[in-house]
Amino acid sequence: MKSISRSACFAVIFASFGATIAVAQTTPAAGSLEGRWDASLNSHGTVIPFRLDISGSGPTLKGTFYDGFQPYDGTTSASFQDGKLVLNVEHYLTTITATLKDEQLTGNVVTQSRGPATEYGFLATRHVASTAATVDAPSIAGSWIIPLDSPSSKGEKAFRFIVEQHGADVAASILRVDGDTGAYSGTYKDGKWVLSHFDGSRPGVIEVSLTKDGTLEVLQNSGRAKKAVAQNEASAGSSQTVGASNTKSYGDETADSRYATKLIAYRSEVATAKGLPQPENYDTHTTVRDPNEKFTFNFPDVNGKLVSSDDPRFKNKVVLAIVTGTWCPNCHDEAQYLVKLDKKYRDKGLAIVALDFEEPEQQGTLARERAFVKQYGVEYTYLIAGAPSDMWEKVPQAVNLNTWPATIFVGRDGLVKGIHSGFASPASGEFNQQLQDEFTAKIEQLLAEKAGQNVTAAATTPAKPGE
Repeated sequence: MKSISRSACFAVIFASFGATIAVAQTTPAAGSLEGRWDASLNSHGTVIPFRLDISGSGPTLKGTFYDGFQPYDGTTSASFQDGKLVLNVEHYLTTITATLKDEQLTGNVVTQSRGPATEYGFLATRHVASTAATVDAPSIAGSWIIPLDSPSSKGEKAFRFIVEQHGADVAASILRVDGDTGAYSGTYKDGKWVLSHFDGSRPGVIEVSLTKDGTLEVLQNSGRAKKAVAQNEASAGSSQTVGASNTKSYGDETADSRYATKLIAYRSEVATAKGLPQPENYDTHTTVRDPNEKFTFNFPDVNGKLVSSDDPRFKNKVVLAIVTGTWCPNCHDEAQYLVKLDKKYRDKGLAIVALDFEEPEQQGTLARERAFVKQYGVEYTYLIAGAPSDMWEKVPQAVNLNTWPATIFVGRDGLVKGIHSGFASPASGEFNQQLQDEFTAKIEQLLAEKAGQNVTAAATTPAKPGE
C-alpha cells in the first residue's frame, strides 16, 4: 500500500480515534488543560494517534500515556506557561513541546534512542465522544502465529500476535523473542482496524484486516522519524521508531523480516495443524557456553565504584543478572516487574543486578539511567557495564545473546541455571502471566537449593501455551 493513501487513511482514523457513544463533556476551566486529548505524532505524513490524559496544574501538572486500554506511564515533569506546554518523560528522554491555540495543541516530540535524536510533529485536540453507531465487528481476540517468509536477524521463524477485543475496540501486540511492541489500539471501521501506539516511546501503527480464509493481514507502517533539528534542545528519549533500522552493534540489522510491510497471522491452533513455523523458545534461544563455569561480572555503579560477583551482597545468593539498557522499551517493561520481585524475595536470598549497557553519549551524565531508576523505584544493584556494542565482550559466557533484555538465572553455587530472552509485557496477555509463573517457579526452586546443589531449573519450567 502506498504511503500517500495510508497517510490519508490514518488521518481519517485519527479524526474518529477513540470514538464510542456520545456523552456531554464538562467544559474545562479557562486556561486549563485537564482532560482527555486525542493526540498524534506525524512522521513524514504518517499519522500515529494516541491517547493523552492531562491532569493537575502548576507543580502537579502531569501527562498520562496509555498502553492499549490501560493507563501505563506518565511524565516526570511538566509545565504550562503563556500557552506553551512542555511534557518531559525523562526515563525515555522524550520531550513534547506544544502551543495551545483555539483548544488545539500543536508542536513536536523530540526523542533519542540508539543514535541521533529524532523529531515528530505533534497535534492534540480535546477528545469528544462520537455519535457513531455501534459497529458489528468480527471477533479476532486470542493468540495468533505470524510465520515469517525468511528468518529475522535474531533467527526467528515466527512471531506471536496477541489480541484483546472489546466489541469494535481492539488492543493488539506483536510478541517477538526480545519482547513485544506494546499494545496498539483502535476501533473497527470500514472493514479493518487501524491500530496505533505511543506510551512515551516506541510509536507505531499497523492495519489489521480479517481475510476470507480466516487469517489476519497485518500491514506495518514504514514511516521513519526525522532527525531533530537541534538535538541539544531536547530531553531526548528512547523510542523504537516505526520501521526504523537498527545497527548491528545493538543486535539488529537493517534488512530484517520483522519490519516486513505485510505479515499474515494464523490462529495458533491452525498454525500448529498446518505445521507452520513456531516462535522462538524464550528459554532456549540464548544458552551458556559452559554450564560448569561460574557467572562472573565486575562493573562500576553510577558513582564509579566497582562491584563484582564476589561482593558480599551476592555471596550464597540466587542472582538474577539482567542484560539491559534504558534505551530499550522492553527493558522498561521488565524493570517494573523486577522491582516487585526484588521486594518479594530480597529477604529470602534473591539478589538482582542490572548489567546496564548505555550508549557512549549517555555515559557522561547517565541522565536517562538516573531517571529510569527513580521512575520505577529500583532498589536492586544497577551497574554500568559499557556500551551496547560491548555486550558480547562483557558477557562472554552467554551464547546467541542478542535480545534486550535477557535475564540470567544464577544459582547459589554461581552457575547459570537458565537464560530467558526478552520480556513479554502485560500487553502480551497470557504470555506475560506465563512469564511471571515461570520466573516465580525458577526463583523459588533456586532459593530452595543449597549452594553446590545442581538441580536442573528447566525441570520445573511450565510448558508454554501451544507447545
